[in-house]
Amino acid sequence: MSEQQQETDRRELELPITGMTCASCATRVERKLNKLDGVAASVNYATEQAAVRYDPAATTPDDLLASIRAAGYDATLPAPDPTHGGHAGEHDAHGHDAHRADAGGHAGHDHGPTDEAGLAALRTRLVVSAALALPVLLLSMIPALQFDDWQWLAWNLATPVVLWGGWPFHRATLVNLRHGATTMDTLVSVGTLAAYAWSVYALYGGHAGMTGMTMTFDLVPQRGDGLGHVYFEVAAVVVTFLLAGRYLEGRAKRRAGDALRTLLALGAKEASRLEPDGTERRVPSAELAVGDRFVVRPGEQVATDGVVVDGRSAVDQSLLTGESVPVERAPGDAVVGATINVGGRLVVEATRVGGDTQLARIARLVRDAQSGKAPVQRLADRISAVFVPVVLVLAVATLVAWLVAGEGTSYAFTAAVAVLIIACPCALGLATPTALLVGTGRGAQLGLLIKGPEVLESTRRVDTVVLDKTGTVTTGRMTLVDVVPAAGQDRDEVLRRAGALEDASEHPIARAIADAARERLGALPPVADFASHEGLGVSGVVASDGSAVVAGRPALLADHGLSLGGDLRDALAEAQRAGRTAVVVGWEGAARGVLVVADAPKPTSAAAIADLRALGLRPVLLTGDHRATAEAVAAQVGIDEVIAEVLPADKAAVVTRLQDEGRVVAMVGDGVNDAPALAQADLGLAIGTGTDVAIEASDLTLVTGDLRGAGDAIRLSRRTLRTIRQNLFWAFAYNVVLIPVAAAGYLNPVLAGLAMAASSVLVVTNSLRLRGFRAQRG
Repeated sequence: MSEQQQETDRRELELPITGMTCASCATRVERKLNKLDGVAASVNYATEQAAVRYDPAATTPDDLLASIRAAGYDATLPAPDPTHGGHAGEHDAHGHDAHRADAGGHAGHDHGPTDEAGLAALRTRLVVSAALALPVLLLSMIPALQFDDWQWLAWNLATPVVLWGGWPFHRATLVNLRHGATTMDTLVSVGTLAAYAWSVYALYGGHAGMTGMTMTFDLVPQRGDGLGHVYFEVAAVVVTFLLAGRYLEGRAKRRAGDALRTLLALGAKEASRLEPDGTERRVPSAELAVGDRFVVRPGEQVATDGVVVDGRSAVDQSLLTGESVPVERAPGDAVVGATINVGGRLVVEATRVGGDTQLARIARLVRDAQSGKAPVQRLADRISAVFVPVVLVLAVATLVAWLVAGEGTSYAFTAAVAVLIIACPCALGLATPTALLVGTGRGAQLGLLIKGPEVLESTRRVDTVVLDKTGTVTTGRMTLVDVVPAAGQDRDEVLRRAGALEDASEHPIARAIADAARERLGALPPVADFASHEGLGVSGVVASDGSAVVAGRPALLADHGLSLGGDLRDALAEAQRAGRTAVVVGWEGAARGVLVVADAPKPTSAAAIADLRALGLRPVLLTGDHRATAEAVAAQVGIDEVIAEVLPADKAAVVTRLQDEGRVVAMVGDGVNDAPALAQADLGLAIGTGTDVAIEASDLTLVTGDLRGAGDAIRLSRRTLRTIRQNLFWAFAYNVVLIPVAAAGYLNPVLAGLAMAASSVLVVTNSLRLRGFRAQRG
């Protein structure tokens, strides 16, 4: 078999993986999978999924599962398709479904219930541990509360916290050790178990279990001291704090698959299929096949991609193309599934169904962009890869050194435990989640939603911001921006007659004119003999004075014998040069005025662009609209670089091209067509007034729809990241300073516990400063 043929026969599969606790776990699974014949795998820790490309002649899906389980983790195959066989989410080498997908082209795997159950179990573990650890902490750190035999109660309360509450860390440590690796879990497990084990030994083998025992706080351990103290509070509190961090992380990661699920929900669920005898039958959209004909009435969604065979109408494609004006469709024109028919009745012949539709392709673009993102390597994990084994070696070296020096076993072990306790990453576990919790909470108060810690690193490096036009920079709806009357004509009279005539139409341009006329002039006169001329305009008789009025393209006025003067021709040309839509209105033998309609920029867009420039960002306008329209909008808001007439599938490609040029790209958008680009960008910002899929695919959401929030969101994210870095620095700095002190025998383990608690207080206090963040916008 040729190499090209082998490549063609390859399959792609997405496998959800459970049991990973850090990025090194993902690396280990990836390495294990890639050792199989004919397999190329990429494991994403952030989404907990493996994207696997394999040769079915050399490797089976069961082999993939066996390899993952051999690495110490678990995975499940996507549910099989009951109709067509195979596995959902399995594709050939070109990205097409290896079988027919469902109506939406769903090719992923939804393991949401498992995630929900796991998160609920973690929450229960956290709540129980916190309830038990709090009295242990109070008893251990406040001498006034230390009644007779209090230490035995502390032991009973701490035991379930350390053993049951901390089991996820102990299990992960065992799994990692089997593969010769150490992670944050190793420090948590060894530190807490060492403190717990020494405390139990001190109760039974020392004098810590005696009635009347109280804790002392000597700065320097006394020779032979150590068996008169217990450190249950250290073990219990560390476990509780780390469980809180794990729970916050799990809550953020749970939403990884929401973008695809939201996108697939946009498709029409039913269609009115035309039977051979000419009757209509409502059927699920999934039952449509290529060649079937179906009816789309006004207000309904187009069920699947196809070609119009009968009828004329305007189709709103803004969700998929970003075009602000519905597009006229006639026999022979293509229509796209999930778009909305806003005009007349259409009969459409299906040309693409299931996984081949444009909606399904956009879904795949979102999935591919998300799975292609490398997981952010947390600073804590990077340092702990070296820090953990060093601390373990230091603890053992401390024990051996003091024994060799002739000190007693108790004193030597006390010093070694002090090293482990002072190295225990309590503040390290709080550094990211507390800053993230406060930062995101403050953001929510300001209408800025930050999805997780991975977002923050991108905000620091971003240098280019790509902005969708429709609904982001502009209002997303047509508005009347100018009325140009012919010489000798009254501006209000031109608007009144045009508004009265257009009020009888449902076209977005007509609504813009009618709404503006009613707002400025009050009630509009009725119209008789109204007629709509497809693609040209409207005509009718304004009842107030019986005049026959025509409004629309110049060709329609010419058909009615209405001539266009030179001044109006100039106004028409000027509007077209500015990328705006011009409607000519006339009566009694001549054109009387030009009404200019456009999707106008939001009032705050220019200020928002200036704010982004002040942050050192280079704005780029990206749109599916015509270049003239895009450049006109860009000039009004202060954007120099314009990329126009871009197809939906190409928006993500434009972002990729900018990234290939060395730019770090932020994308701001609101439509379905923006979702792949939002996912592909280094930082995705969604306008909250847009579609759910854009919001789910993004990293930041501006709930209010005010573009000025983009600058605020980036500022808040950068400040939150700076706070996390400060927290991490302190969390490690006190370790670096005090570990040698503990190893030298100058630090009592109790004081080590206090230092650890103090570092945690400092980290939390520093994070709380984020509550003072103020938005720049009014």
